[in-house]
Order: sequence, then structure tokens, then C-alpha cells
Amino acid sequence: MGLAQSELQKQQISLRTEIAEGLPPILGDRVQLQQVLLNLVMNASDAMDLVSDRTRILRIRSERHDYHGVLITVEDSGTGIEPQNIGRIFEPLFTTKSNGMRMGLSICRSIIESHGGRLWASPGQHYGTVFQFTLPVCSVKGV
Repeated sequence: MGLAQSELQKQQISLRTEIAEGLPPILGDRVQLQQVLLNLVMNASDAMDLVSDRTRILRIRSERHDYHGVLITVEDSGTGIEPQNIGRIFEPLFTTKSNGMRMGLSICRSIIESHGGRLWASPGQHYGTVFQFTLPVCSVKGV
């Protein structure tokens, strides 16, 4: 989160983290996984850019998903994604942003899937969007 902290402060976004203790290790490319998380955080920041009638909140949680996985959640209080677009946001060349590169979420999904995980999105409970991804725990003994 250090990479995005100054941008979040500049955008007046309150970061709330709930990082579970004692999670098992995962095996993966640190740079690629950081890229996924940074992309989701920056997308959340962009989604809250026009919000002026409520607190801008970004929640990041980690928790045990099941015996074999870890679940990461990135939830924003932004404008949300139109229901007709929620199924398309991971398609290459699809974007809801005027200045989007049109590849970010597609690449994120590919990275997570290449690590044996899954990435999906759903509407937030009241506002915004919830992105979640799972990653399998490391099955190497002694790690």
C-alpha cells in the first residue's frame, strides 16, 4: 500500500485494512501480485473521484478462504459499475473510463488465474464495487 498511499491521501480516500493474522503463505510472483493489487486500488481511487456526498473509503481485507486458499477483497465507496457492464469489465479492450488503457482488469485476471486463483467483481452493498480474488496456499512442506 506504500506505493498508493500518497495518491489516496491526495484524493482524500480513507484506507481501511483488515489483514488477517496467521494466514498461510502463498506461492507466487510478488511483483505480479503487487501489480494486481495496485491496479485494483488505483481503479478504486478513480471510481471515487467524483464522489462528493459521502466519505471516500477503500477497504482491503485478507482472510482464509477455505482450507486451500486465501481471499483478498478490495472494496470502494465509489460510483459503482453499471449492471450491464459487470460481466464485461474483464474483457480485453473494454473500459468504463475515458482514459483507461483497456487492459488492466483483463491482465489482472490473467495473472491471478496463472497463480491458480480466481478474480471477480460484484456491486457493493450500498455503493461502489467489490473486487475479490483467491490465491491457493503454498503446498510445499516447510515453507
